[in-house]
Amino acid sequence: MIALQLIGIGTGNPAHLTGEAIAALNGADLILVPRKENAPDLADLRRSICAAVLTRAVPIAAFDMPVRAGEDYLQAVHDWHDAIAAAWTATIRAQLPGGGTVALLVWGDPSLYDSTLRIAARLADASVRVVPGVTSIQALTAAHAIPLNPLAGAVTVTTGRLLRSHGWPGGADTLVIMLDGGCAFQDLDPAGIRIWWGAYLGMPQQALDQGPLAEAGPRIMAARAALRGRHGWIMDVYLLRKEIR
Repeated sequence: MIALQLIGIGTGNPAHLTGEAIAALNGADLILVPRKENAPDLADLRRSICAAVLTRAVPIAAFDMPVRAGEDYLQAVHDWHDAIAAAWTATIRAQLPGGGTVALLVWGDPSLYDSTLRIAARLADASVRVVPGVTSIQALTAAHAIPLNPLAGAVTVTTGRLLRSHGWPGGADTLVIMLDGGCAFQDLDPAGIRIWWGAYLGMPQQALDQGPLAEAGPRIMAARAALRGRHGWIMDVYLLRKEIR
């Protein structure tokens, strides 16, 4: 039997881990670390987080992260999740043939625009526990010292893909956009919209910008491209708010 613990690790800063998360890592029999060919720093970052909080020797096993492929988005994602679950299973069986407790470090929070729980559901004979962490939304609003919602206003959390394909959702004063690799805000009419953006939140290379979308949008696009080129990867999130007249 495998007891799988999905541990939210914030945005990469060891200080974002809760006491519960640190206890869970130290109580594990194995820590799984995904390894991406195009972003090896992410595996190193997970290892450095473990080094900062572990008080006992816990084995760490890396696995090669499958690559998503296919033109049909939903089918490609389902196939990708199947492949990731198979990689987890093979690594766990090799390291813990008799079963045990396995910890997997998850950026932000496993429940918010993250498919780790859907992948975990594919594992046979495994119980799942989620240890929540600081989300990128919390880190973003804290970094800019702003409230998430306007007074008596609604907030919609969505993705860059949906913003680009469907535009601004009706009824929302504020949008939080996640998983946006293409700066979908550039497709909006910027009049009356303000943006707050953050990348590598809470980390030494943290980058922030904010202002009217018409002015800040081009700066953010340029900064994002430069940062991705410099580091080889980027994790960012932004908040859009319409002016209330």
